[in-house]
Order: sequence, then C-alpha cells, then structure tokens
Amino acid sequence: MRNAGSRAAATLVLALLASSVLHAQTTVKLWPGVAPGSDHWTWKEQTFQVPLNGTAETIVEDVVTPSLQVFLPPHDNATGTGVIIAPGGACIALVMGSEGTDIARWLQARGVAAFVLKYRLKHKLTQGIPKDLREDEACRWGIADGMQAVKVVRQHARDWGIAPHRLGMLGFSAGGMIASEVLVQKDATARPDFVALIYGAPFESMPAVPSELPPVFMAWAQDDATADYAMARFYKALMDAHDPPEAHIYSAGGHGFASRVQGTPSDHWRQELWWWMQAKGFAPK
Repeated sequence: MRNAGSRAAATLVLALLASSVLHAQTTVKLWPGVAPGSDHWTWKEQTFQVPLNGTAETIVEDVVTPSLQVFLPPHDNATGTGVIIAPGGACIALVMGSEGTDIARWLQARGVAAFVLKYRLKHKLTQGIPKDLREDEACRWGIADGMQAVKVVRQHARDWGIAPHRLGMLGFSAGGMIASEVLVQKDATARPDFVALIYGAPFESMPAVPSELPPVFMAWAQDDATADYAMARFYKALMDAHDPPEAHIYSAGGHGFASRVQGTPSDHWRQELWWWMQAKGFAPK
C-alpha cells in the first residue's frame, strides 16, 4: 500500500509540474531602451477588467513599453513552431485575454511556442473610441513593434525551441492590421513564415502587396460590420498579387469571435487554422 501511495504521490507531483510548466511564462522587452518614437511619452500604462460575453476581460491601454509574454510548451511536446499573437483593440487598447493569453495557452497546449505582443498604442484622452480615430496613424507604433517582435523571437529561437522558418504571426482586428503590415514589408527576410488574420487587415490605406508572400490564413464573418470590407479588400489584393490565401468567410459570428462560442460557424476557426497549419507543415499531423 505504501508503494502504491508513493506512486500516486509521484504521479500527482508530475502532473502538477507539467501544469506549472504549461502555464509558466516570462515577459521580454522588445527594445533595449526606450522604444523608437516614444521618447517623450510620459503617461502610464493602464490595466483593468471589463465584463465581456459573460466573463471578465483584461484590457490594457496607454502601452509605453512594448513587450512579449512568452508561453513555451514542455520540451517533450514542442513542435518547433512559434506564433506571435497581436491582440486587437483599434490600436487604442489591447484585448489581452480572449485575443491574447487565451489563444497563447491554446497553442502552447498543442506544442507551439506562443508570444503575446503588447504593442504601443495611441494615448487615450477620452472614454471609448475617438470619433476621429485614424488607424493608419494610431497603429504605426504597433506595426514597428510587430516587426521588432519577429526579430526578437528569431534572435531567441534556439533558446525557445523554435526551428528556422517556423515562426508565424496571428493577428486579431487591429492586430490583424499590424500582422498584415509586417507580412508585406519590403524586407522579405524579416517577414514571418506564415500569417493568420482573424477579422483584421489594413483598415485604411492599402499597402503595396508583393508577390511570393509567405502563406496566409484569413477568417472573418459576413455579419462583421467592422472588418468585412477590410478583409475582402485585402483578400482581393492578395489574389491580384498571386498570393492566394486560405480564406474562411463565415455566414455569422460578428466581430471579436476569437474565444467566443456562439453556436455560429465561426466557433470552429481555431480547428480550421490548425488543419491549415498541419497542411502547410507548421503543425504535426
């Protein structure tokens, strides 16, 4: 009995250790000093909880010091793939739970190293979304941080168990705009190896879209009044550049369906993303 009890205790310890490893995380600054372009920012970052879809959602505003929250899988489960996650929030806030850490843990549990990007935002002076908000202007710091995030993760790729040419970027809403701009940047060597855009793409001016881009996955809902036009327009730009993406256009789901179960076709976007990653060689079959 004592041996059985010892074995049970050892099993419990191992389970607890596995759980702690799965949820272990660290935070890495993106820039060695003050992030370029924000030298004179004097405001303080704000974090608070708001009710969203029946749960408490973590919202961050006024980000001054951009960083990556690192979620590494256990070594024996690691696939060698990494994904940088850019949450949405119109570049004036970040939805850090349902479009950030929730997705990171989902990837981490499947052996993918995940990195939640906390990028710089336009300073908020009023409550809500400003009526004169221009996302081209508001997102420019986030785009720079997204490009830097790719560099930082690749610099640490060996330490974090990521194989060469297996680093992707996953963006939601405004984070999708950031991911799309990182995708089409002129320096082809600095682009991610694949990109997933979830109800987010360039919302204002369309950047130049070159040919021979890395693989792209897109998902949005037809009843999304916020992103439907931007997604359809970027899809066409990719097709015109001979970069055909994997596109899932759901009949319903609205905007912000990242971690929501609504009984709509959009509930299955994660499974379809995973199947696509498998087909492209970024996830095990």
